[in-house]
Amino acid sequence: MQEVDGLQKKVTYEFKNAWDCLTEQDKHMVYRLNEEYKNFLDRGKTERECIDEIISMAENHGFINIEHIISGESKAVPGTKIYANNKGKSAVLFVLGKETLEKGMNIVGAHVDVPRLDLKPFPLYEDGGMALLKTHYYGGIKKYQWATIPLALHGVVFKKDGGKVEITIGEDENDPVFFITDLLPHLAKDQMEKKLNEGITGEGLNILIGSMPCADVSEKERVKMYAMQLIHEKYGINEDDFLTAEIEIVPAGKAKDVGFDRSMVGAYGHDDRVCSYTALQAILEVENPTKTAVALFVDKEEIGSMGNTGMESRFFENIVAELISIQSKSYSDLLIRRAMANSKVLSGDVGAGFDPNFPDVLDKRNAAFMGKGVILVKYTGARGKSGSNDANAEFLSEVRKIFDENQVVWQIGELGKVDQGGGGTIAYILANYGAEVVDCGVPVLSMHAPMEIVSKVDVYMTYKAYKAFMEA
Repeated sequence: MQEVDGLQKKVTYEFKNAWDCLTEQDKHMVYRLNEEYKNFLDRGKTERECIDEIISMAENHGFINIEHIISGESKAVPGTKIYANNKGKSAVLFVLGKETLEKGMNIVGAHVDVPRLDLKPFPLYEDGGMALLKTHYYGGIKKYQWATIPLALHGVVFKKDGGKVEITIGEDENDPVFFITDLLPHLAKDQMEKKLNEGITGEGLNILIGSMPCADVSEKERVKMYAMQLIHEKYGINEDDFLTAEIEIVPAGKAKDVGFDRSMVGAYGHDDRVCSYTALQAILEVENPTKTAVALFVDKEEIGSMGNTGMESRFFENIVAELISIQSKSYSDLLIRRAMANSKVLSGDVGAGFDPNFPDVLDKRNAAFMGKGVILVKYTGARGKSGSNDANAEFLSEVRKIFDENQVVWQIGELGKVDQGGGGTIAYILANYGAEVVDCGVPVLSMHAPMEIVSKVDVYMTYKAYKAFMEA
């Protein structure tokens, strides 16, 4: 029996519970890191706010704007820490390595955009003695989840004179909040017979913002007028200023510990700010790497990565070109191609954690579990791996070696059963340059819901994984 047990231990494998692998010092780090992460989430409810926070933290850790390098004010030497801001919605951080960029980079790429509701360009109207705002949802949401929860407004408005007004309403404990209403069960017979995704429609996601009329009884839409009056008094904007505004509706409130043991974090935006934050924290601690370390934070992933702030844009490639032109005496497009093709990438994005309430959508033997560490996802895509990067075995082996040597607890995962559905990340875009890429991130419960859940120990192991990879 002892011989059989020894053989079983030798030739079989079981993924570890990461909590069992922690020292007391590690546990202290887990809780400290997650407190800082919760603060990051609370300060960054939108992609603009996230990029502001990322750049602020980077500057506090010695990163300098690439414009200072381009102008010649600062030198681009090994160990130099550089950032570039792309229109306030995406950014990239570099720690220049001892090797030239032509030799490749160690990149962790994540996205800062999150499923949400956006105000339509002309949103304000009155109906039934109430003032409401029209919305257009962004990314893959379950529409019914956004009804009857407290909501906050975040965004920017550019007025006729070019002045910029920043708006945040619903986060302070003294602020009002906003709601999308739903039917009472007593009158919901027809609604309850509909399919789940039809119970509340996209055009039904209207935000209730007021019910009090203005004092002027001659006004036709007195409730709308009073709401607009209050907005004008506080922010100095008129109704036509909405036409050039970006205002997002997000769940109101702060990130919270989950469970009696406080082992998890419940918050809006784990997908994908948990990978963004762990990549940020990792690169802030990188010093004098052999290869240039890169943390890439992009927008628009939830709607296909298109646009000038998404991964499909030339922003990252252009910044690499700028640095190569500074490093090289004989600049050519070929050097950029070599730099990209020689790079190695962890596409930092979340994965589906196994949920005992919904076990049938995952292959349990190949699913990621909460508390078992960072996930490596060889392929994403849908059904027959459609739209997937599908990482090479050679690169997976290399990443596995880095993780094992640095005591990173990791696991493998798939997004779901083969015929169940699927999804994608930015991995394929960087792989198109010839780079070696694999998806790597944190398992999440209730992904794309207004409140998602992650395990604190998985957040910590993801930070360790990214740091070890950047320094490899």
